[in-house]
Amino acid sequence: MKTDTLFYKIFQTFPQLVFQLLDRDVVPGYAFTSVEVKEKGFRFDGIFAPPPASSEPIYFIEVQFQFNPDFYWQFLSEIFLYLNQQKPQQNWQAVAIFPSARQDVKELASIHQELINSGRVVRIYLDEITDRVSPELGMIKLITCREEEAVGVVKEIRSSTTDEDIIRFIGDILFYKFPKLSRREIEIMFALEDLRQTKVFQEAKDE
Repeated sequence: MKTDTLFYKIFQTFPQLVFQLLDRDVVPGYAFTSVEVKEKGFRFDGIFAPPPASSEPIYFIEVQFQFNPDFYWQFLSEIFLYLNQQKPQQNWQAVAIFPSARQDVKELASIHQELINSGRVVRIYLDEITDRVSPELGMIKLITCREEEAVGVVKEIRSSTTDEDIIRFIGDILFYKFPKLSRREIEIMFALEDLRQTKVFQEAKDE
């Protein structure tokens, strides 16, 4: 499973996480969706849309774990293609999520710097989110932490929630993070006996 796919699945299940990453109050009714754009078969996978007729902004989310010098050119061109075709009445904001500043573009074009300075484009570096704690943010920390830190992060998450969806995603994340370990090895390593019933564990040997 790709990192961005894992993030988007988490955002679909826990839409409040987007607001937690932005450090803003949660606005109810938002849904994380994919939209087909009528050009070159392009599909926009990271649209965080408010309820119909809402005046709240649309958020365009892009998770970028590999350095790409053309990232902002590509991300913004996709956004403007969507805006041209869909013509939404709401305002919009672009949210670029990086594991750290090292994966961000260092030399920005002036137009990209202007959009960042204006707040139209927001950059989030996951390694800098240390002062906010929630089970959802704990899942993000589990994705980005070093392998030797994973046991401690899982314990932190488990001590703060019994939410079955979060438990399920812990299994998804651990299989992504430790692809060479069997489900039983992960279960023992992380003391996660209850993960035996999750879909990802039941399907692991079939993949």
